[in-house]
Amino acid sequence: MASISEDTGEETPLQVRLNGVATFIGMIGLSVAVCVLVVLLVRYFTGHTENTNGTVRFQAGKTKFGDAIDGAIKIVTVAVTIVVVAVPEGLPLAVTLTLAYSMRKMMADKALVRRLSACETMGSATTICSDKTGTLTLNQMTVVEAYVGEKKIDSAENNSELSPVLSSLLIEGIAGNTNGSVYVPESGGDVEVSGSPTEKAILFWGVKLGMNFGVIRSKSSVLRAFPFNSEKKRGGIALKMPDAQVHIHWKGAAEIVLALCTQYIDATDQLVPMDEDKVKFFKKAIENMAAGSLRCVAIAYRTYKLEEVPSGEDQLDQWALPENDLVLLALVGIKDPCRPGVKDAVQLCQNAGVKVRMVTGDNLQTAKAIALESGILSSDADATEPNLIEGKTFRALSDIEREEIADKISVMGRSSPNDKLLLVQALRKKGHVVAVTGDGTNDAPALHEADIGLAMGISGTEVAKESSDIIILDDNFASVVKVVRWGRSVYANIQKFIQFQLTVNVAALIINVVAAVSSGDVPLNAVQLLWVNLIMDTLGALALATEPPTDHLMHRSPVGRREPLITNIMWRNLLIQALYQVTVLLILHFQGRSLLNLEDSIPDHANKVKNSLIFNSFVLCQVFNEFNARKPDEYNIFKGITKNYLFMGIVGLTVILQVIIIEFLGKFTSTVKLNWSQWLISVIIGFMSWPLAVFGKLIPVPETPVHKYFQRFRRRQTS
Repeated sequence: MASISEDTGEETPLQVRLNGVATFIGMIGLSVAVCVLVVLLVRYFTGHTENTNGTVRFQAGKTKFGDAIDGAIKIVTVAVTIVVVAVPEGLPLAVTLTLAYSMRKMMADKALVRRLSACETMGSATTICSDKTGTLTLNQMTVVEAYVGEKKIDSAENNSELSPVLSSLLIEGIAGNTNGSVYVPESGGDVEVSGSPTEKAILFWGVKLGMNFGVIRSKSSVLRAFPFNSEKKRGGIALKMPDAQVHIHWKGAAEIVLALCTQYIDATDQLVPMDEDKVKFFKKAIENMAAGSLRCVAIAYRTYKLEEVPSGEDQLDQWALPENDLVLLALVGIKDPCRPGVKDAVQLCQNAGVKVRMVTGDNLQTAKAIALESGILSSDADATEPNLIEGKTFRALSDIEREEIADKISVMGRSSPNDKLLLVQALRKKGHVVAVTGDGTNDAPALHEADIGLAMGISGTEVAKESSDIIILDDNFASVVKVVRWGRSVYANIQKFIQFQLTVNVAALIINVVAAVSSGDVPLNAVQLLWVNLIMDTLGALALATEPPTDHLMHRSPVGRREPLITNIMWRNLLIQALYQVTVLLILHFQGRSLLNLEDSIPDHANKVKNSLIFNSFVLCQVFNEFNARKPDEYNIFKGITKNYLFMGIVGLTVILQVIIIEFLGKFTSTVKLNWSQWLISVIIGFMSWPLAVFGKLIPVPETPVHKYFQRFRRRQTS
């Protein structure tokens, strides 16, 4: 409980990157705003700022104090607005929106998200440590093969093959040593069996052997029970029989229980010592069953003297059930078939660069067979150590040795919950973002330790669910893969939004800085920049954060902890678009009056028309570029657009509001109405971002992230 209640306060991989990006953008915006403030104030108070009619705005000793203060306040307002535009307050909104949207949609894919941050973390997962039973398999167990005494029995209905004594002891062990139950309806309907899947399979087999569960249980009384233990891989019970004899029954992992047996019962009901040949015979039987992906369970018993059983209640509670000199009664092979589609799901993960590892309590042969069937191991050649490893072998290694081989492990058999925890810790130390599935109470520490804990909704205990981040409602590995897909969608949507936002930031900042330094005036005023900020942050976040996942996402490698949030592809796209917008709008700023044939107009009106056109073109550039941001690395930016009604609605709303602002709210935004030709120019300027984006995607980018070039440069400078 102590290990699962620890809260390290550790941030998710995406949060770490977002903090860095937000700080970086904010610092640049603040620096630019200070520069603009200083330049404009210096120009204003030194008499270098002119009105549109050519008169100087401020003249020392002549301009009224109130007018000077008003002029200075307007300059400060522009600087503050630049900071507002630059600071990415839309990032938290975009993250929350995309996480909330994904969380709601993931419910339909049988995944209940308990912690929002787990959605995006799953997109960064580099490895999944999965249970076998119930996750990769159906958890519908049936006894399909058995060795009773020394004979192989293929059909349980043919119980005439069993000797009376052996049959009686076997049924006694099945009925007595279980935490399940059998109910036979009085009406004569189907037998109802409860318990764990393994218990149910063995109890069904016992019923077929002729077991009357209630009668057998009533004939004996329980002296002491030792429930199945995941560490020892066995469970036992001491029963007091009607003739005052004590029978101690054990059941558990076949090779472990077999090692405790010294005798077996032959066809004539005689006890026969377990010689070396017989041990080899039974071991070979276990290997053959395991190779056929069967779970192997051994059932054994021994007698005990009643007078040697502790008499006091306290002593009886402390009594360790004898487990030496056991008599082997049966070896049973239980089939738990792979889930349909699990091989495709594993293949999808491997194509996406996510390594799937199986961690199971079954023996290595069974684990190997299921791993081959599910595609975790591609061939027998892969089934060698350390790809295939036993829990106790891994446990015995030092911390450094575990870290060294953790990457290579594909299957861990005969593992305890603590082995799973050790594997998770080793993988995380190697830099992996680890997802873990678990269902038992003992899995809680591993679920808590992992970056993403995935509890099973059907077979999972409450403790496992409480320790998890996401609950897989149908216990299906294919649903785990869907969670990875949604996680990658979250990450991709955040990247789309950042590319869109940075393009606006860069363009708006450069346009205002260049204009302020050169002419002392800015083409985009405070109200206009706040409207652009609304498009960029709130509406942009809504539009891009709700993009549904695509199959394209599962053909990429996972984004690890140290990968940059802004990729080279994003830098290429945003710089091309920002450069285009800056170039066109600055040309309009400096040469707009002549280009638009406004030289004969009243200077003040001509200036307002020019600035209105710049503002309108800038907004429409963002509208068109929003489509480009949908598909940063694909040519077809319209693919799947009709499925995202919210995106289409937001783009339509933005255009309608822009028309209203230009045509009817001129006094509020300091704009004037534009004629149809000026609207056409604005639309053409915005539209050109589409062919420009296609051209930009033809330009190859280096695989090495941009920031690493700067690191190398700094190293050279210091050396």
